[in-house]
Amino acid sequence: MVKVCYIDEAGDLGMLPHEPKHKGNNQPVLVIGGLFIDSDSLYDLTHDFLHLKQRYFPNLCPHHSKYLDRILPEIKGSDVRKAALRGVRRQRRHAYGFMDRIIELFEEYKIEIVARIWVKIPGREFNGNAVYSSSIQSIYEYFNHYLTETKDSGFCIADSRDQIKNIMVSHSVFTQKFRILEPAYPQVSELPLFGHSNNHTGLQLCDILCSAFLFPIASYVYCRTFVHNVHVDEDALTLRERYGSRLKHLQHRYQDFQDFYSGGIVVSDPVGKYNSAHMFR
Repeated sequence: MVKVCYIDEAGDLGMLPHEPKHKGNNQPVLVIGGLFIDSDSLYDLTHDFLHLKQRYFPNLCPHHSKYLDRILPEIKGSDVRKAALRGVRRQRRHAYGFMDRIIELFEEYKIEIVARIWVKIPGREFNGNAVYSSSIQSIYEYFNHYLTETKDSGFCIADSRDQIKNIMVSHSVFTQKFRILEPAYPQVSELPLFGHSNNHTGLQLCDILCSAFLFPIASYVYCRTFVHNVHVDEDALTLRERYGSRLKHLQHRYQDFQDFYSGGIVVSDPVGKYNSAHMFR
């Protein structure tokens, strides 16, 4: 059986200013997430997702559009996040209803999730490209364990950025997978492929996971004491209360050969030094 890992991110690769602007767009965390999906379920999952898009966003496509054209316009996770945190009551209720259904899809199709979450230090250089590459390598490691556990093979599809960035990320995996001594990720068939999210259900779902669920929770939980802008919203605690336990159980988390826990949602927090457990409490 073939598994697919879809990869997307929320947040930017830039540094956080020493004094983040109150009304600025300084993004205090970077989230890079992955979804592990059984390829045999992609057909049914895609049709269920298309029905969900039509139910919650009926005006997303022109009325004369064909049924399968519903995949092309995206429901951006950042827009869902905005409605859930800062919308009027009707908008919040609509966003929560949609997010409820997304979590139900993950559970119904046994989708497992992993992520690397990086908390930025104000005023400290943040090497976003290096962090992105190392995060992809970590997700490859988690995915390889998942494939070993399920006795399957698989490949990864990441949301495409620009050509140079794609090449460098792919090369970082290449240097691990094809090294002379102890080549890494033997169960993963190829280097990351890069797709346009308009055409992939998995990439659209991963964007919603990263942007609507993980980014707002992480931004508030880890950054509320030193960032005070639109991205750090106390109402994110409502998201954590509503979805934290379910997200926790969706993780692909395991013990490595040294009995350390690995995989799942991993947080690097050099400021408060809090671990990932705070994402779910």
